[in-house]
Amino acid sequence: MILFTENITNRLQFVCEFVGNEIFNEPIRPTKDKAEFLSSPEPKLNYSNTPLSSEEFHILPHSLLFENDIKSQQIICKTIGGNRAFFINNEGHFPFDLFAATFYLLSRYEEYLPHQKDEYGRYSHKESLAFREGFLHLPLINFWLEEFKLALRDKFSGVHFHRKNFKFIPTYDIDIAWKYKHKGWLRNVGGCMSSAVKGDWSVLTERIAVLRNKQKDPFEAYEWLDALHLYCRMKPYYFFLLAEKPKGYDKNISPSNKQLQQLIAYHAARDKVGIHPSWQSGDNRKLLKEEIGWLEFITGQKPKYSRQHYIRFELPDSLDELIRAGVEKDFSMGYGDINGFRASVASSFKWFNLLKNETTTLTIFPFCFMDANAIFEQKLTAQQAFTELMQFYHAVKKVNGLLITIWHNNFLGAERIFKPWKSVYELFLKEEVYWDS
Repeated sequence: MILFTENITNRLQFVCEFVGNEIFNEPIRPTKDKAEFLSSPEPKLNYSNTPLSSEEFHILPHSLLFENDIKSQQIICKTIGGNRAFFINNEGHFPFDLFAATFYLLSRYEEYLPHQKDEYGRYSHKESLAFREGFLHLPLINFWLEEFKLALRDKFSGVHFHRKNFKFIPTYDIDIAWKYKHKGWLRNVGGCMSSAVKGDWSVLTERIAVLRNKQKDPFEAYEWLDALHLYCRMKPYYFFLLAEKPKGYDKNISPSNKQLQQLIAYHAARDKVGIHPSWQSGDNRKLLKEEIGWLEFITGQKPKYSRQHYIRFELPDSLDELIRAGVEKDFSMGYGDINGFRASVASSFKWFNLLKNETTTLTIFPFCFMDANAIFEQKLTAQQAFTELMQFYHAVKKVNGLLITIWHNNFLGAERIFKPWKSVYELFLKEEVYWDS
């Protein structure tokens, strides 16, 4: 498809690439040459204020893609075709500026504007347009693209679209590889003393049994997950927290621990392994480099994948640091306190640095469900979480999108309190869903 515009900007090119790749499997080609546009045999998309031909598909442009600054935008949402939309217009062949609206959501434009942070210093989902307008639970952009394809087909009877397949990627954050094992005598002695002082004899008994190899460590879910992935023919990603020193929200086992290194090396040989940048490294470039260095040392490969611990990141600085560190794919795009679609999309996309006004080399893989959100923040039962997860699945499946979930080994291990969650996850993977290979 060829697109006529009076001004080719980085923002417009970014959207042309994303939309084109999603529906045609190749970018939409922008041009400022009217003669080239009018003589082209390709389907024609006019993205300007003035109609040029009866053979074109005309979208009236909002100014957003032709601006260079970052400023508050006037956004009024309406329901169109059953979905919320904004940057509405009453002319042309589409009722709103799909390109500008898509850019606003994908670029996370609102996160560059002044906003209130949550208790962890992160961008709060309550500040987002998706939450306020009630579409956080939907990959809205993908729904828009389906409507766009229908409109294009009405205009161009011979147009052919790329047939996408639904894809699921299971991912796991390994914040604490074992509850008791391989933590060193000092931490275990301290844990025993703490349990004794509190009179928590069941925990004390469990710890001693595990350390004496009489009982399996409650956080060990690795063999079970291997068998599950093999049965379901899935290729997972594991993200390991490798802070040098445990502090605050970073409670991992030391990356110098040989057993942890063996666990990481084992997964690196069969699965995708990425860095889980610690809370401490969020403000410290040196620590991030050290943690990535540890993963490279253990696996023998330069880490390409990442996800922020506690989903703590700030635009654009956090993602800029990842690019400098050589990361190519980031899996942090979601919220750390509620499940849903932070960027309103169920597709991977290149990160656009709004401050520099340019498309980057970093590919974003958004997630929509995390077990910790369901358990601690939304306070759902396992069955309620299963219902929510299935709602996400059906929404993504409907648009043949990308579904990514986050689970933690400590919720999938042997702890009795989390047994229903382990059962729900197994049910989700093995019985309820037909997975496309």
